[in-house]
Amino acid sequence: MSLQSMTGFARHLRNSAGAQISWEIKSVNGKGLDVRFRLPAGFEAVEQKARALFSEHFKRGNFQAALSVELSAGSAKATINQPLLKELAAIAAHLREEYGLAASTPEGLMALRGVLEIPQEVTAPEHQVELERAVLGVLDETLIQLGHNRQAEGKALGEILTVQIATIEMLVEQAKLDPNRSIDAVRARLAAQVALLLDAAPALDEARLHMEAAFLATKADIQEELDRLEMHIASARNLIREGNGVGRKLDFLTQEFNREANTLCSKANAASITTIGLDLKAVVDQLREQIQNLE
Repeated sequence: MSLQSMTGFARHLRNSAGAQISWEIKSVNGKGLDVRFRLPAGFEAVEQKARALFSEHFKRGNFQAALSVELSAGSAKATINQPLLKELAAIAAHLREEYGLAASTPEGLMALRGVLEIPQEVTAPEHQVELERAVLGVLDETLIQLGHNRQAEGKALGEILTVQIATIEMLVEQAKLDPNRSIDAVRARLAAQVALLLDAAPALDEARLHMEAAFLATKADIQEELDRLEMHIASARNLIREGNGVGRKLDFLTQEFNREANTLCSKANAASITTIGLDLKAVVDQLREQIQNLE
């Protein structure tokens, strides 16, 4: 399966059950699955089933889902409240004669509350059930579309992650081959350090100094960190190949990458190794930033 981003957008519209039904869904990254609905009056009952649909399609992400339902025009006709209209017209004529006000217009009178009555159509229970079924059907289609959009963005993210992991591998290889890690380089540094100490304090035990220097050199060896970094690189590539739903695992793995990079920096006994460690930390931070968007 392919990687899937948690960022996406989808809008889908369909005419069904005598209505124009539209869903608009936005998603961003999140630690869990969180859906917030905006539903028109009368459709609150679909929320529970709608949440179940989201759970079927996605594992993580923050979603905002808006539903719009426009019923087709029915047979009900607008009516005019004739008695009220006649009374209002008489009042308007009186005001015009008494105070010299402008003559009232039909449009003005019709706009007054209660003059034009547009009856609200009442949806039959069986039609409401059909409508809710259609609403859920359109939602399912919209979620499929959103999934395709998130997969397209996930593919682009996967390409970025692949490049970043390759950069980490290159830096690990540079550290492995760094000439400052060679036995001769380590021996030369130790000899120079011991010589400085003996010059400063000739009474010091030369054998003990060599022993302590060798012990410190062993503690400063970064081979274990490099071996673990190589293991993490292989794990990261396997997870990317595995695809869908690995965002959380990759996030945990970046923490391990960062831990090894920190240890490498703290144990480095040469400026070149420290530079590599800092470069590693920078790439790992970039990697983690991208992984935050993966489901």
